[in-house]
Amino acid sequence: RRGGRRKTRRFNGRKPKRMGVNKITQAKSIQRIAEERVAKKYPNLEVLNSYWVWSTGKHKYYEVILVDPQSPSIVNDKKINWICSKKHTNRALRGLTSAGNKGRGIKSKGKGSEQARRRKL
Repeated sequence: RRGGRRKTRRFNGRKPKRMGVNKITQAKSIQRIAEERVAKKYPNLEVLNSYWVWSTGKHKYYEVILVDPQSPSIVNDKKINWICSKKHTNRALRGLTSAGNKGRGIKSKGKGSEQARRRKL
């Protein structure tokens, strides 16, 4: 769904401004969530990438490209057979797709992004 998230309102004494209810945004992008949902629904396939298709006022729609790593045509193709190796299992769930890299801060370069590439997945 599009739009900001909403936290439950606290009942303890504080100013409404300091409640932290409004302007709460999600850490993951909607595209990344879509890729993860597809990866969970089809566990035998790997997510290659995804792209925006359509959006309404309430929802965004993405088309997710899936690859079957057990297929002989994929195993024999030199351009795409890298996805057959063990290190590329559950790519979407580990944030290794293009949307996942963006959400993890891998695409940003320069000052301020020194710590982004430390964690190996």
